[in-house]
Amino acid sequence: MLCSVIWFLAYAALGAFVGLLAGLLGIGGGMTLVPILAALFDAQALAPGHGVHLALGTAMASAVLTAGASVRAHHRRGAVDWRIAAQLAPGMVLGSLLSSVASGWIPQRHLALAFALIVYAGATQILLGRHAGSSAAMPGRIATLLVAVAIGVVCGLVSAGGAFLTVPWMLFRGVPMLTAIGTGAAIAVPVVFVGTIGYVITGWQAPGLPPLAFGFVYLPALFALVLASSLTASAGARLAHRLPVVVLKRIFAVLLYVLATRMAFHYW
Repeated sequence: MLCSVIWFLAYAALGAFVGLLAGLLGIGGGMTLVPILAALFDAQALAPGHGVHLALGTAMASAVLTAGASVRAHHRRGAVDWRIAAQLAPGMVLGSLLSSVASGWIPQRHLALAFALIVYAGATQILLGRHAGSSAAMPGRIATLLVAVAIGVVCGLVSAGGAFLTVPWMLFRGVPMLTAIGTGAAIAVPVVFVGTIGYVITGWQAPGLPPLAFGFVYLPALFALVLASSLTASAGARLAHRLPVVVLKRIFAVLLYVLATRMAFHYW
């Protein structure tokens, strides 16, 4: 019983941290959650051979409510461009569903290494991303759809809402920083919702999953993550409108490098 409480508190502490990041940077937290969740699941021997899958599905599910709380906070401050969100969301939803469904047939080692490579790329994009400029206009519908589908595929593979790619892309296209953060959070909600469905479907018949697993979503961890992150996401959004976001992005990029390296070495 005591051991279960300790693990629950560990999930909750992780959720509180990710909720703060969601508010600060508009991210759903998947890239941060997955390596740590995978380590926690492995330490408990919850799902041998499926620890990464379970971490991906649980992280994706928790991001639904985490991103939702972030969106509400940013929307109240007028920092969500719903027109851009409507342009990007459909293609990203499609790409996320395709890759999250396909992930169930990818061996855990390959999935973990692919995750690490994608996170390295995302962290580099965040670290080196351009600031808003007036010279880069939004592309046409077809180009926007193709970009959105590509980002969505990546989202499904790393259990992310895509803000680590959509925010730098919007900045490049001339969207103000805080609006890009709020809009990235808004786009993330439908993406992670549909991606969660994909992980539930692919994990439904997977062998060796623990009790209270709903496909590749582990419900005890999900409850703790959502409970804690919902309390800190709004606080993160308030801080985003007060603190230098460029510094926060650099800190976040370094964190992603560390987490991706840890996962790559663990599953090499």
